[in-house]
Order: sequence, then structure tokens, then C-alpha cells
Amino acid sequence: MIILSSMIDRLKQQSPARLISLGFALVILLGALLLKLPISIRPGAEVTFVDALFTSTSAVCVTGLIAIDTADHFTVFGRAVVAALIQIGGLGVTSVGVGIILATGRRLSFKGRVLVREAMNVNTSQGLIRLVKAVLLTTLCFELAGTALSFLVFVQDYPPLSALGISVFHSIAAFNNSGFDILGNLTNLIPYQNNVLLNITTCLLIIFGGLGFLVILDIIKNKSFKKLCLHSKVVILTSLCLLIVGTLLLKATENITWLGAFFHSVSARTAGFSTYPIGEFTNAGLFVLIILMFIGASPGSTGGGIKTSTFFVMLNATKSAATNQHCTAFYRKIPGDVIYKAFIISFLSAIVVCLGTLFMCLLEPEYSFIQLLFETTSAFGTVGLSTGITPDLRDISKLLLVLIMFIGRLGAMTIVTMWSFKQPKSAVFTEENINIG
Repeated sequence: MIILSSMIDRLKQQSPARLISLGFALVILLGALLLKLPISIRPGAEVTFVDALFTSTSAVCVTGLIAIDTADHFTVFGRAVVAALIQIGGLGVTSVGVGIILATGRRLSFKGRVLVREAMNVNTSQGLIRLVKAVLLTTLCFELAGTALSFLVFVQDYPPLSALGISVFHSIAAFNNSGFDILGNLTNLIPYQNNVLLNITTCLLIIFGGLGFLVILDIIKNKSFKKLCLHSKVVILTSLCLLIVGTLLLKATENITWLGAFFHSVSARTAGFSTYPIGEFTNAGLFVLIILMFIGASPGSTGGGIKTSTFFVMLNATKSAATNQHCTAFYRKIPGDVIYKAFIISFLSAIVVCLGTLFMCLLEPEYSFIQLLFETTSAFGTVGLSTGITPDLRDISKLLLVLIMFIGRLGAMTIVTMWSFKQPKSAVFTEENINIG
């Protein structure tokens, strides 16, 4: 009892970043243990602990990379566990915990409010309870709508009960930007590449899930682009530009339909669904997907990557430096610390991807560089797209991808500050110039 009390006291003293990281790690471990239970595994199927851990990490980090096919290896209970892990990972461990606290009628402590603020990337503690409630309600509405529309498609090929289960799973995975499917045989959505309703439904779920809850709520509240806050305008504009440019480039580099090009431009932004075999894409097409995966979704969303706003700020900062003007957007000046943070996040993210690719090249020399770069970027961006090599990777390579997915979900900046963050010293050293460029 004394030891338990001591552990609780030590946890209370930890920074929000460490507590959030620990929460994700514990959920991943619990998920892996649940997926190893006999009730989770189909008769005759074999699931190693590494594969269970990989699946759990991919689900909680809303990635979608799979070492084993979800439908072929897991029972209905196992698939339900995967769906629950995706939901927890998409909403965030902290948001789910707060939702449970509110459902039981208990009050949220000050420490809890700090955790929510950190997890949801907001700058104030005011209205956090209302925000969490709105996030949970928004998620429920989108996923119910997605389930209903998906059911109209899947019921044509499956019995009604099975179609309902597939629809619920697909809607959860799509809105939370996780490319898991339970159709079997590693087919993903290839059998439905020409189904307009399922393609559009999936794209809309991915887009709104990737915009971020703060942007969705801002749109619902103001209903006019001019009235939106600067963050929402930046996210919407950047997302729209990336979707259009991605579609045009993929159509130019690959022999796919316009619908397929649009779908993969959307999916590459951290969702991970595919309607065409990614392994058959050209190097040019794979490189376009890599860029989209690295940029990713938006802050406060269910997706990963460096985020659309980070990309926008870097472009604007580069333009302002080249023209010797202030860094502005929509008649607003962007703060210097935001610009600084954007470049740091991108730099740290690039280091993670580069080091990950280097180690993958050493561990898996039989695969090409573009395949391993694609796999690593997909893991970091919590995307889930793959050229098809994931199931055949060595266990050590899968564990490396587990670590990269974990870093990608939490963010490279969070991982660094979790261990090295200190308050700035009051004393300031004398400034001296360094020649660069």
C-alpha cells in the first residue's frame, strides 16, 4: 500500500507530456495483451506477441500499418478490441479518461485540466469540459453518419449483421484516420475502388477527422469562412491546396482514375486506406505520397505528420524572409515563437524519418530505399499505407516501426521536451552573430 501511494505521488509530480506518453504506452501494452488472449485469435491462426504489439501500437497510434491481416487472424472480439484501441487513440487517452470521469459524475481536477489542455493542444483552460463534451459528441455524430452510409455499400456483399459490423469498424477507422480494414486477404478497399459512395464517404470522414476538432467546432459555430479564427483558415486553405495538388500529381504519375487519385491524395494525409495496390505505384507516385504523409493532418486532429499549419507557417516564413517582409496570413502577423516552433518540429521529424530509414536499410537490405523510406514515413505520419512489405519484415524491424509510430503519434517535439524541457534561465549571454547560408 505504501509502495502504491509512493508511485501515485511520483506520477502526480510528472510533467503533462510524460503522463500522456505513459498513458498511451499503457493502453498499447494492454491492447497487445488483450489481442494475445485465445478469445481474440481465430482458430488455426498464429499471432506472436510482436505482431500483437505491432497491431496494438498501430491501432492506438491510429496508423493502420499491419503485420498480420486483422480479419484473417482476429475474432469478432479481437476486432472489437482493435476498434476500441483506434477510438481511444483517435480521441486521445486523456479525452477518453475525461469522458469517463464526466459520465460517472465526478469533477475534473486541476491536474486533469492541464493534461487535457496539453493533449488537445489548446492555449487556455477555460471551457475545457465543454470542449471535451463537444469533441465526444462530434465524433459520435460523424461515426454514426459514416456507419449508415457505409452500410448501404457493404450490405450488398455481406449479410446485414456482418455488414453492420464492417460499417461500424470502417467508420471508426476512417474518422480516426486509421487505415485498418476487416475485409480480409490484405485487400483493404481495393474491391471498392470504383464505388463512388464508399470512396466519397471514406474521404469525407478522413478529411473532417484530419481537420481537427477545434476547426470543426469553429466551422459549426461561425458558419462563415470570414468569421473563422486564423488557425481554422490556415488549416482549411492548406488542406484544400494539398488535396488538389496531391490529386493532380498522382493522376500525372499513376495510371489510375481521377477518383483513385483524389482518394489517395486524401488517404495519404494520415489515413492509410488504399483502393489501388501501393506496391505497383511508380517511384514518382510513391514520392508524392511520402511528401503528403510527412505533412500529415492538422493539430488537434486524429492524424499525424508535422501538421498542415506547420507546413503553412514554414512556407510563409520562407517567403517573408525572401521578400524582407513580416510573416503574415489573412491580415494577421504570425508570432515569431510559432515560426521557430514550426521549423524545430519539422527538423526533429526529418531526423526521426532519416534515422528510421537508415536503420531500416541496415536491417532490411533486400528491400529498395524508396520502399523503406515509404514504410518509415508512413509509420511516423501514422498513415498506414504500405508497399506490401510490412508482414515480411523481421521482428526487430517491426519493433523499430512500433517506436516510430509511437513518436509520430505523440510528436517529436513532445518526446524531446518530455526528457529535456527546462525553464529558461534568467541570465542571458552576450549575443554574437554567426554566418549561415
